[in-house]
Amino acid sequence: TREVEVAVSRDCATALQPGRVLVASRNFANDATFEIKKCDLHRLEEGPPVTTVLTREDGLRYYRMMQTVRRMELKADQLYKQKIIRGFCHLCDGQEACCVGLEAGINPTDHLITAYRAHGFTFTRGLSVREILAELTGRKGGCAKGKGGSMHMYAKNFYGGNGIVGAQVPLGAGIALACKYNGKDEVCLTLYGDGAANQGQIFEAYNMAALWKLPCIFICENNRYGMGTSVERAAASTDYYKRGDFIPGLRVDGMDILCVREATRFAAAYCRSGKGPILMELQTYRYHGHSMSDPGVSYRTREEIQEVRSKSDPIMLLKDRMVNSNLASVEELKEIDVEVRKEIEDAAQFATADPEPPLEELGYHIYSSDPPFEVRGANQWIKFKSVS
Repeated sequence: TREVEVAVSRDCATALQPGRVLVASRNFANDATFEIKKCDLHRLEEGPPVTTVLTREDGLRYYRMMQTVRRMELKADQLYKQKIIRGFCHLCDGQEACCVGLEAGINPTDHLITAYRAHGFTFTRGLSVREILAELTGRKGGCAKGKGGSMHMYAKNFYGGNGIVGAQVPLGAGIALACKYNGKDEVCLTLYGDGAANQGQIFEAYNMAALWKLPCIFICENNRYGMGTSVERAAASTDYYKRGDFIPGLRVDGMDILCVREATRFAAAYCRSGKGPILMELQTYRYHGHSMSDPGVSYRTREEIQEVRSKSDPIMLLKDRMVNSNLASVEELKEIDVEVRKEIEDAAQFATADPEPPLEELGYHIYSSDPPFEVRGANQWIKFKSVS
């Protein structure tokens, strides 16, 4: 009984800390069931379920991850405007339900490849905010040692970050071929935007994936604008989920993390069953311009952006669901916000204080397994040694 008394008094002390009173004194539900939007289907008899269960633990994890991606992108915006981050920089704030929802629907051993709006996926695939921001600032503590920058980050089973429009799609089909060839029960998520959806190489990849029944989920992140061109002006058909023609497809509410999660689980199960590839179109929205060089308001109105923010924001939708279903309290979620902001601030401090890679780093990691060799520098008398 003495141990119990000590535990109770310790818990009471925790509960009495400022900002924790309501959190500790309320009994939260362990899970709740939600209705989600029905997916539009192409060549499918049935699609993902229209109800799903969200546990309190999962809800809190998704909330923290989405909030981290949002804050990280806003910090990148700030560092870019301070000229600490330079070059290409494409931010994904507004699209957090896509990267977090897709990750929630697959296994860590599954594979993912995307285009250049990749910061969110880099985080959800397991890298820290520190490594991502340090890569953006070109420092040696970055996930690619400062050599990749915004568009070229990699993690285990994450193949980037690819700068050429649509070029990652055939690569994704190749990763899916490797999964099948090696006899592993794995799938590859191959992402591209609505702007890349008219690329010829995408249709070539569809054809090979269908012929060879590859476990590839082709995912079009449709954020309604390819650079500054609206989908209606760029595509004769905006039903991107039907574009695979002979490949089944589904159109998903990409602003609802539960919708994305359930659709991903459905698509992954379809691929694992040996039926071949499947297409997903995630209807989403980016709050920033195409890249940091695009103010984002010359081809759409501020009112349009504000309307999406106020009605469909993915973080707000999850927060409202959790609070209204007694899965969490507003105070508890605010505590998470404070913790996330601190994590981002600490990461930004590291990313600005960490040194740049030394000059000899240029000659390293050029080949993966060959013995070291010499590379001539800009001055022919300077030689760099490679380190394999």
